[in-house]
Amino acid sequence: MTPTLVRNHLDTGSSASADAGSHARDRAEIQERMLAPLYEAVYDRLEVGAATRMLSLGCGSGLAMLVAAARGAYVTGVDFDRQRLTPARARLLSEAGRDDAPARPAHRTRLSAGGRPAAAGPDGTPYNLITVFEPVGCTAGDSEGLVPALEAAVPLAVRGATVVLSGWGPPERCATAAVLRVAARLAGSARPAPAGPGDWRPTLRDDLEEVAARAGLKPDGSGRVSCPFGYADTNSAVRGLLSTGLFDAAVRAAGRPRVEEEVAQALRPYRRRDGTVWMPNVFRYLVCAA
Repeated sequence: MTPTLVRNHLDTGSSASADAGSHARDRAEIQERMLAPLYEAVYDRLEVGAATRMLSLGCGSGLAMLVAAARGAYVTGVDFDRQRLTPARARLLSEAGRDDAPARPAHRTRLSAGGRPAAAGPDGTPYNLITVFEPVGCTAGDSEGLVPALEAAVPLAVRGATVVLSGWGPPERCATAAVLRVAARLAGSARPAPAGPGDWRPTLRDDLEEVAARAGLKPDGSGRVSCPFGYADTNSAVRGLLSTGLFDAAVRAAGRPRVEEEVAQALRPYRRRDGTVWMPNVFRYLVCAA
């Protein structure tokens, strides 16, 4: 059976629920842009451009793909969750119809729903960059599906290709960690046992290095990037945060209304006088050689 190129901790068996479509829209419209500084920092460091053939694992709504394509890269995005790919396809079609779209980025991108992605180009050109921008190290078991995904992807790349993994920074430098603890508390209220798959847990220092070692990758540098989460109001913040999937276990345990209420309460320290919500965060990335 071919390993699936997905983010494992979102595949909870409830992707067909009524909330899946709204989660995907909220993720695309509200949450995904919060990691734009991470994408730009990685692409600047690696000089992503016309010579780049990139495979984006767990590509979600496709923003990181478009940013790379606008720099001239050719990008293939893979995600098992078809609901998450729906806004990505809409976004790429929208870009394709724009006469002023820089470098015609939509023409440089392809999407694949799970399985084994095609070669980077129609001539069989292999990838030279593999990215995982879905943060690792925030929920219990969130890297379990990633290692086989990387093992399936690396043979499609050139020898020594660059692989980039990303994750949350230290909890003490991420204001959002305080809000995510709500998810852990509510999810744990349904059982006395330790954290289960999908439950929030504090990020560990070597989370990315552990994934790299298990996937047979050689670390070759790292960096930290400021990625503040900013929202127009509390409602937008709640919708954006719940769209990440990090609260799915809490919703199953306590119900969505209670989760929304408690998340809104936890956001109060981060509300500004004008009603906006602002939470400073630091994210980390690890550059590896395949």
